[in-house]
Amino acid sequence: MNFQQGCLLRIFLVESDKHHGMALYEWIIEQARERGIAGATAVRGTAGYGAHHRIHTAKVLRLSLDLPIVIEIADTEERIREFVDVIRPALSDGLATLEPIEYCSFIKKDVAQ
Repeated sequence: MNFQQGCLLRIFLVESDKHHGMALYEWIIEQARERGIAGATAVRGTAGYGAHHRIHTAKVLRLSLDLPIVIEIADTEERIREFVDVIRPALSDGLATLEPIEYCSFIKKDVAQ
């Protein structure tokens, strides 16, 4: 396996965040796919808090559509930084982190896209 140097961008949002009526996390992943970013995944959390320090949680007695979402996006540092510039106008409240990684893409040659 040949690993290459890259960056991991993590974006912390809540599930209810929207961009032009679409879930913001879905819009971000779609933007990453359209730009050929190596990989992106959104994960729903069970509890967390953000910019306003309000707890978002999935409790049995409380149906929440405001659960925390973490989006992880991996590619080269240059591509990640360019991507941040693209999505930045859509982000209002939240947090993002950037860290160096080594990554390797796995692609089956016989799978149609």
